[in-house]
Amino acid sequence: MKKSGFMEGAIIATLAIFFTKFLGIIYVIPFYSIVGTQGGALYGYAYNIYNLFLIISTAGIPLAISKLTSEYNTLNMKREKAYMFKSTQRIILIFSVVCFLLLFLFAPAIAHLIMGNITGGNTTEDIAFVIRCVSFAILVVPMLAISRGYLQGHGYIRASSFSQVVEQIVRIAVIIGGSFLGLKVFNLSLRSAVGIAVFGACAGAIAAFIYLIKRFIKVKRADKTDISTLKKEEKAAITKRIIMYSIPFIVVNIANSLYTSTDMILLIRGLHYLKFDTPSIEAISSVFTTWGGKINTIITSIATGIAISLVPNIAISNTKKDYKDINNKFNTLLQIFFYVALPLAIFMSIFGDAIWKIFYASQNEFGPIIIKFSIITAAVDALYIMICNGLQGLNKTKLIYTSVLLGLGINLFLDVPLMILFNNLGIYPYYGAIAATLIGYIISLIIPFVNLKKEFHLEYANTLKKLPKILLVYAFMIFLSLIYRGIIINIESRILLILLLAIFGIILLTIYILINKNELLELLGKKRDK
Repeated sequence: MKKSGFMEGAIIATLAIFFTKFLGIIYVIPFYSIVGTQGGALYGYAYNIYNLFLIISTAGIPLAISKLTSEYNTLNMKREKAYMFKSTQRIILIFSVVCFLLLFLFAPAIAHLIMGNITGGNTTEDIAFVIRCVSFAILVVPMLAISRGYLQGHGYIRASSFSQVVEQIVRIAVIIGGSFLGLKVFNLSLRSAVGIAVFGACAGAIAAFIYLIKRFIKVKRADKTDISTLKKEEKAAITKRIIMYSIPFIVVNIANSLYTSTDMILLIRGLHYLKFDTPSIEAISSVFTTWGGKINTIITSIATGIAISLVPNIAISNTKKDYKDINNKFNTLLQIFFYVALPLAIFMSIFGDAIWKIFYASQNEFGPIIIKFSIITAAVDALYIMICNGLQGLNKTKLIYTSVLLGLGINLFLDVPLMILFNNLGIYPYYGAIAATLIGYIISLIIPFVNLKKEFHLEYANTLKKLPKILLVYAFMIFLSLIYRGIIINIESRILLILLLAIFGIILLTIYILINKNELLELLGKKRDK
């Protein structure tokens, strides 16, 4: 297998993740037509809780393995690396079984926490059933994740990334095929069909694990070493490092999942307090948790791909005390945000109603209203993920805890009050939940940026001087949006909408490349034109 450098690995990982997320977006079109708004809400309830428990069960170990593996390779500490991986397998197995049992046994209590006493839609029994169906994935996914982390730490990004494609293809096949057969062929209940769909996570993980075994064995065989000579104290120190490295990752990932899970719960509670009827509450919730969230993953997949390559590479630079390289990498993260994530988010925000119609036709009146602003939050979330993973590469754990917990706390504190405030001002109350999340993420970003400048003397001038050109592109987007508003309003045909978006997209992309050609080449590691 071929190893990958930072940008090559980042591009491979990002493309693979982007492709899997693209599949994850495309499948919702037939899935939505099969299960509808109520089924989508039920799917979202189970999947958001599953994601939270999945993060707990993996305990941040996959990225910790990636980081530790790259460090041990840099220092040529083969025995320590071998023992580290063996130890993590035992730890992850224990976490997986415990989290599976908690999720399976306490599913009814979790379902009641989500819905409370609200009636007229999905019942707590329905939610508990689908939570139990998805819980089996926790027995498989963590073991798959640590195998990927080990390969990523060795620089084998390609095999790890391709396994994600395999996982997604099988998962989607089960979601679409299972829900369709359950509802349309065997006439099962809606909750049974959604239960089959969420079980796709387990089926996909098994398929990806089988794909990865052969490639993983090759690395282990080439890296075989005797760990019997390690002393008890050395083993204890390695285990301690695994735990200490894992905690920041779990804090970041749990906080990220808690943004979604708590927003889901508080959104339901807030809308119920504001006298929204149950069908409207579930329709709005399904946009946040399932349908809109799938579209938002186009943006967050960029951050996920970058983080996979970023963590081991920054860890290597930090081990070598190469602060110039660390400065370059953090500026690269900012430039990826301004040149990739944010322009894409603005484009999707401007054309949000057209994108919604393409995926979901005109069903769910709340979708186009919500997606145009939630997509901007997804862009800020992408930067948040990249920066937090970069901090972990620098071992800045206390800074991660401070920024993450403060941002999450502010989001929790502001969620319902902003919903009530926005409602009293005549603004859609669910915009209040989006605003609370955005404020929380911004607070979580300001703290590390200030600290990095102070402690590591990071300079952002190289990034800031490039912003005027990208601002021209943003301005042109706004100009095109005015033209778009005069054309798009009465178009319902998906084909016409796709053609129109393609035309606008090609125009904007051409202008974007012409204005920022040199900057984009530099970002990709090429030399600028003289």
